[in-house]
Amino acid sequence: MRPTWYVTYEVHKRGVLPKRRSPRLTTTFETEAEAKDFARARLHEGLSVFAGTINPHIPRQLVSSHDIAAWLADEQEE
Repeated sequence: MRPTWYVTYEVHKRGVLPKRRSPRLTTTFETEAEAKDFARARLHEGLSVFAGTINPHIPRQLVSSHDIAAWLADEQEE
């Protein structure tokens, strides 16, 4: 099975950088449930998280950092 979801999250800064930046990492998942579990763990660490589907997966979805909590709550209601 090919990955259809991704979760991008900020990483903790290490060392001193000459320019201010927001380093991020992205991890891919085969199912939405796996992506939600991973996103939930990163969110509990206090990191900024967003997620979405990988092209060419349809329907395309993008979950902004402001909507992550609602996206994670959808699973718990089902």
